Amino acid sequence: MGSARRAPPRPSAPVAPAGREGDVRDDEAMQRALALGEQARRRTPPNPWVGCVVVRGGAVVGEGACEPPGGPHAEIVALAAAGDRARGAAAVVTLEPCSHQGRTPPCADALIEAGVTRVVAALEDPDSKVAGTGLARLRDAGIEVTTGVGAHDATDALAPYLHHRRTGRAYCLAKTAASIDGRVAAPDGSSRWITGESARSDAHELRADSQAIVVGAGTALADEPRLTVRDIAQPPLQPPTRVLLDARGRVPAVGPLFDTDLAPTLVVTTHTADPRAVDAWTAAGAKVETVAPAAGGVDLGAVLELLGRDGALQTLVEGGPILHGGFLTAALVDRLVAYVAPVALGARARPMLGTWNAGSLSEAARFRLLDVRRIGADVRIDLEPER
Repeated sequence: MGSARRAPPRPSAPVAPAGREGDVRDDEAMQRALALGEQARRRTPPNPWVGCVVVRGGAVVGEGACEPPGGPHAEIVALAAAGDRARGAAAVVTLEPCSHQGRTPPCADALIEAGVTRVVAALEDPDSKVAGTGLARLRDAGIEVTTGVGAHDATDALAPYLHHRRTGRAYCLAKTAASIDGRVAAPDGSSRWITGESARSDAHELRADSQAIVVGAGTALADEPRLTVRDIAQPPLQPPTRVLLDARGRVPAVGPLFDTDLAPTLVVTTHTADPRAVDAWTAAGAKVETVAPAAGGVDLGAVLELLGRDGALQTLVEGGPILHGGFLTAALVDRLVAYVAPVALGARARPMLGTWNAGSLSEAARFRLLDVRRIGADVRIDLEPER
């Protein structure tokens, strides 16, 4: 995943286009395109959240971001806003324009027909349906193509999409809330609430950015969680799927997790699960999928592949310490967000990564620090595992 990076920006307020000749450089237009794409992040999956800015004579003449699946892509929105002013202009876009007929026509063809003379793309699209063919089509039409402008920030912003298209797996974002001594629950099992209200609100932003939220059977039994997105300004177009990992059928089909009026529920289990539990989950309205067993639970890699096939670009793993440790041990964590509260719970309390155990310092899991910021009385730390 490259060198240490900052956390992706939160959606920003619209910015008025520049109007004076010579105002807008390629890098400035790309930053605006990235901001537009970020605003679309919660409405486009399983498609990427792309932004596009059309610049002519140094001024922005059109801009746009991808609409929900089936709607126009960013380039089409920006070209429509530019109208005739797109002829002879440059289109600055955060991801390679598509070259295939899907639910919408190819964006590369639309750019050619609009008469743009230059396209600036931050990244090549790793999707096998594109993979350089959009840029090649533009070049074949005599359009000047530049790539790499804003590539670092675009890689940050589109990390879940890029990972999904390259691996077929959902991007795994693990979230935990811990004390300063790395504990997630007191010795009696109590864990509500280690962090304050501001940190909990911020965690709902992570839920809103995700298409699936994963918990294990232990967390489901102990907390009876809803796993819904609440009290945020920009909710997602569709609520994320609540995913329960229960290899043996321990969790009864009751409580908010099985209230599918709140959000869809998926139970991932194994062939060893009690058939009565499987029937009860299905009767409650949950979707049930079976994967191979592994280490006393479910195969976590298979879970991410399953979610990826279902269109989840980002999966938020919320709990608990055993599940976090399992994902880390399997080298499946792509990003870790830890909310750390100014409280100590002591040696008998439950550790943050319950099943992770390094035999020596040389075997320790190491991370790159991406971002640290204060949220209320707590601290949010964003980390990326070193591979």
